[in-house]
This record gives sequence, structure tokens and C-alpha cells, in this order.
Amino acid sequence: MTVAESIRDKLKYNLMINHDSIEASDRIFGFATPAQKEFNSIFREKAFETAVKHNVDLIFTYVCAFDMQEDKDYLTALADQFTSSGGSFYFVELRADISVRLQRNETLHRMERKPSKKDVEWSKASLLRDAQNHQLNSEADEIWFRNHIKIDNSDLSPDEAADIVINKFGLVPRDKEEREYRYGM
Repeated sequence: MTVAESIRDKLKYNLMINHDSIEASDRIFGFATPAQKEFNSIFREKAFETAVKHNVDLIFTYVCAFDMQEDKDYLTALADQFTSSGGSFYFVELRADISVRLQRNETLHRMERKPSKKDVEWSKASLLRDAQNHQLNSEADEIWFRNHIKIDNSDLSPDEAADIVINKFGLVPRDKEEREYRYGM
């Protein structure tokens, strides 16, 4: 999330973190209920459709289980949605040691942006369970997309990781007012 925020600020792109839809749907329908899962999916679909329709540069964060075909299918469909309309799709895969991820998981900034993380014990257990039950990074030689970069950001600041992404893909900042890409943040 913090790397995505740094990219947003450097490029003046719009940002939707995965928890934007999760937190909104949780507040309305409860955690992990069928209604919450459906609304979360609809929220994201409409956001992507709107971004494509209005030619908005959109950064989206997502926790991917590389061992689940449905995650690959979801991301492939998302890539197709943007590229079939003439846009681009860049896939940034971040890797960090579990100890670093656990430490970052408890920062005040993360809890402000992801209210469900305020239950620190639940959040920690969820992070550890996901790390144990799923492959959260691709294999060393595995590349899913033409524009796919892998970065170990265990020892990098968010700005350093963002600069690697921007330089690798030759991304160019937009000429936008702050209220156009990060109003209220």
C-alpha cells in the first residue's frame, strides 16, 4: 500500500487499494458474508469500468495467491480489460520477509487506511495463515504478464521501491491537481 501511495504521489495517478472496497463492503454487509463478497466484487468491477471509460490512470493493490488459478484468471481478465481499450497494465510483485511484513502490518498509517487491521491479533493471525496456506509470490522464473516486475522491498523505503517501478516501466507523471487524484487523503 505504501509503495502504491508513493507511486500515486510521484505520478499523480489515482489509487484504489484493495481495502477501499473491503472496508466499505464490510461496514455495510458485515465481514466475509455472501453480501459483502458480492458487493466487494461489484465495487471493484465498477471502479475498473469507470477508470477505463474515463481514461484514468489507476493503481490497484491486491494480495495474490499465486497457487490459485482463480487469482491468475482474475488478474488476466483485469489486464485484458485495460489493454483491450488501448490502455496499459503493469504488474508489480512485491516481496518482503515475513518479519518485515508483520512489523509493517502494525503501523499506524496502515491501520488508518485499513480499519479492519486495528484488530492486531486477528490481522497478524490472518497474515500468518495466508503466508502458510498460499504461495504469495511467484516462482523465480515465473512471469505472468509482459509488464511484470518483481521487487524485494524488505530493505527498501516506499519511495525507493516506487522509483524502481517508475524507471523500469518509463512511467511519466500526469499534470493534475492534487484533488484530482488523492482528494481527502
